[in-house]
Amino acid sequence: MVGNVKHLQFDGVLVLGAGLAGLSAALAAATRQVLVISTDVLGAQCSSAWAQGGVAVALGVDDTPRLHAADTVAAGGGLVVPGRADLLTREGPAAVANLIRLGAPFDTDGAGHLLQSLEAAHSRARVARVRGDQTGAAIMHALGAALRATPAVTVWDCARARRLLQDEQGRVIGALIERHGEYTTVTADAVVLATGGIGGLYAATTNPAAVRGEGLGLAAQAGAVIVDAEFVQFHPTAMDFKVDPAPLVTEALRGEGATLIDANGYRFVVPLDARAELAPRDVVARAIHRQLLTGGGAFLDARAAIGARFPDAFPGVFQACMAHGIDPRLQPIPVTPAAHYHMGGVETDIDGRTSLNGLYAAGECAYSGVHGANRLASNSLLEAAVFGARAGRGAAALPAGAALGRRAMPADAAPDLPEAALQRLRAAMTRHAGLERSAAGLGSLLTLIGELSEVHGEPPTLTSARLIVEGALARRESRGAHYRSDFPQTSLVALHGRVTLDPTALTDAAA
Repeated sequence: MVGNVKHLQFDGVLVLGAGLAGLSAALAAATRQVLVISTDVLGAQCSSAWAQGGVAVALGVDDTPRLHAADTVAAGGGLVVPGRADLLTREGPAAVANLIRLGAPFDTDGAGHLLQSLEAAHSRARVARVRGDQTGAAIMHALGAALRATPAVTVWDCARARRLLQDEQGRVIGALIERHGEYTTVTADAVVLATGGIGGLYAATTNPAAVRGEGLGLAAQAGAVIVDAEFVQFHPTAMDFKVDPAPLVTEALRGEGATLIDANGYRFVVPLDARAELAPRDVVARAIHRQLLTGGGAFLDARAAIGARFPDAFPGVFQACMAHGIDPRLQPIPVTPAAHYHMGGVETDIDGRTSLNGLYAAGECAYSGVHGANRLASNSLLEAAVFGARAGRGAAALPAGAALGRRAMPADAAPDLPEAALQRLRAAMTRHAGLERSAAGLGSLLTLIGELSEVHGEPPTLTSARLIVEGALARRESRGAHYRSDFPQTSLVALHGRVTLDPTALTDAAA
């Protein structure tokens, strides 16, 4: 048990996570007092800050939110909730306008109109960017400044949620927070979970190392309903430099005409899909994966499409390539798929409410219904902004004193998975729960998870890994980012997977 625990009764909203969803929630909830828990210096170790591609939003004269929603549904393999996609794309323009108001410096033309690029599976050029591949960092800088300037918001940097606190009825009333080696139980009127995804559970990932499904695991351990945990998106073009995490090569390069080639210059994706390099991510990622298995190599060739413009058009990609001895103006970039985004998560309604009273969720740790089996490129930042703000407003609307007088059930800090065990798990997740899966591989992975649990207890990371693997075993079909080599066909009916560690908690899907 943790000793010398401090206690804080916080009369407001507790936000766990400081990516785009968390900051959007905090700003929207600032009609009340807000406490934000950031695992590093505000926004530093979050996937939002690393996002390159941009924000998808229907603003062009040839575009509409309805077209954007249709593309979102089409990419999602039958599992996107159409009404949620409509809401996302309809509220998207206002969300982007708000980001601009807060200081996000999106690229514009001479007339001040947003420049928008084409990315895979979009029927229109609708991705707004900042200096080509600096979008996430620029947005997070602007929102971080706005947050620091908001008197109602307090930020605890370098802090981490170690357990959700619940009363005897299961209502979430706060969290156990570890900061600088000290523990504090923080009770609050509402808790917003915005802890990010699960990429760090895989050996090859584009996500920060700290992003490894802890929030998802904590919510599951508290009894929250989890939806479609098996759907993990692998970005087709991470740089294949054998570093951890893997530097990303934004899809925007392919939108501008960069091609995928083998060691002999052959465009190996062309025969597989009429959209070639702009096919949905699952198609392109598996094509590269199989190409690498043959030993033929996989490279992104942007010499003709970008060439001399590289340093200014895509400075992040250019600098990463040069740091590893590749000049992308003159050489193709070696690429490999890497775990990038989790489509599943904690089930929410349109205002971020989860199945647990008092708990809201937003961003990658949440299931909002807009990504389905295969997220449409550059919809993630938009979802974080739109649904993060909705969750913040919903949490702030709970009555003041909602947790007052409620007694938390005894709760110790969740155990950590030691580094050596984590690396074993990551390697096995990449091998058996990656781009191609089978019952045999998933079964051996479950055995490993069980062995690790016997030794180390039930760290949230293991809970999240188990949810992914069990979901993948249960889904005996191939759909979107989930491919079973032993069940390669797609079922005629698209069904969601809904699970909970509390069997009494399953109800009808959130509206």
